Amino acid sequence: MSVSTAALDPSVCAPLPVLGQDVTVPLVTGGEVTYAALDYAASAPALQRVWDDVAAYAPYYGSVHRGAGYLSQLSTDLFENSRRTVAEFLGCRADDQVVFTRSTTDSLNLLAAAIPANCQVFVYETEHHASLLPWRDAQVTYLNAPRTPGQAVETLERALADRDPYGPALVCVTGASNVTGELWPVRELAAAAHAHGARIVLDAAQLAPHHPVDVAELDVDWVAFSGHKLYAPFGSGVLAGRADWLQAAEPYLAGGGASRKVARRADGGVDVDWHTTAARHEAGSPNVIGVYSIASACKALTEAGFDSLVAREQELVSRVREGLAEVPEVQVLSLFGDDAPRVGVISFVVRGWNSSHFAAALSAEYGIGVRDGLFCAHPLVRTLLGSDPQDPGECGAPEAEPGERSLNAIRVSFGAGTPDEHIERFLRAVTELVREGAQWKYRTEDGRCVPDRGEAAQV
Repeated sequence: MSVSTAALDPSVCAPLPVLGQDVTVPLVTGGEVTYAALDYAASAPALQRVWDDVAAYAPYYGSVHRGAGYLSQLSTDLFENSRRTVAEFLGCRADDQVVFTRSTTDSLNLLAAAIPANCQVFVYETEHHASLLPWRDAQVTYLNAPRTPGQAVETLERALADRDPYGPALVCVTGASNVTGELWPVRELAAAAHAHGARIVLDAAQLAPHHPVDVAELDVDWVAFSGHKLYAPFGSGVLAGRADWLQAAEPYLAGGGASRKVARRADGGVDVDWHTTAARHEAGSPNVIGVYSIASACKALTEAGFDSLVAREQELVSRVREGLAEVPEVQVLSLFGDDAPRVGVISFVVRGWNSSHFAAALSAEYGIGVRDGLFCAHPLVRTLLGSDPQDPGECGAPEAEPGERSLNAIRVSFGAGTPDEHIERFLRAVTELVREGAQWKYRTEDGRCVPDRGEAAQV
């Protein structure tokens, strides 16, 4: 079946405890307020459960795959057990490999380095740069932004059928857009790819934290995601899937851990026998804390009841969509239309506002953290805003002064740890800013829109 929000468990669960939920921040208007973290799509706060698990393990920290001592053996077991936990979380097939990386970007660059010679890569212009840009050594076909899920499948089928020469091919697609939050027809795209002799990799950076991902059910060849979006600390990621291309490729990094045997030759050179397991692409001392964090997050989401978490998030999505619809000046960005299922990621622009000015006011006057910019998905945001590819604007850096039109958009994102109050405060703030204006003056400083200290607006 496709990734969808159909037949969700209607029961509602409480938000999961996360780090920073009691942090207070100062307001330019005076006083302090509990910080409302609504930038989950960039980095979700770590689950308290994850932090507690890491803290409990920390005194037992030791080298992995290296030592004979008790702590080294314990750490090695924990590392490999984490691999099995992640494989189970993703519904991996028996012969799939789970390779630990630094991030989604690192995972997809690893795969890009492992594709066969003369492999053709097909990627939609709607992708995050992490999945749009790694394929520099391949023949890449960039597909235009589809306006319906069906059109996405049809576009891919035509492109794959027309490829010349007919050889190895790889399709790269997101599971949920980091800009609109919309769910893509992953299983249908996988079927289309396989029908034309191609493979498919799923960028699940935005999907895995919000929705169950089953590699076998979706029938994708690989899946990539990051720990820091899955309620784990920074610095860890996953590439999971078919082993053959990974085993046939030169190691992503050459060094200790990737090699089984190294010997000098009589001519002075070196012969290397590389591992054929996941270790082939995990050279160096592994990030055991980061890996364990991912496994802990996988367990926490599973034990909390992912269906219930999804159901609650969908209620928040509906509340945000309904609240923004009550403000005529707000335009929500969408590829597939208002009724398209989506995760807790929503981008919008406000008529008469510079998006960076609006985001700065949300932070400075309401203690709400959102994201503004092009979200490292420049072609997609430009398409959604109907702008020319040469229009000014870049990821996270406003080019217009407060009050002037900007190419950038505003993104609000939330998930398993978001309290209802944060959503209500956000909607109230949007309404007040649009109707009453900002209470403070702002200026552009070092590429960011910031409050002009001591300069209250004349309202």
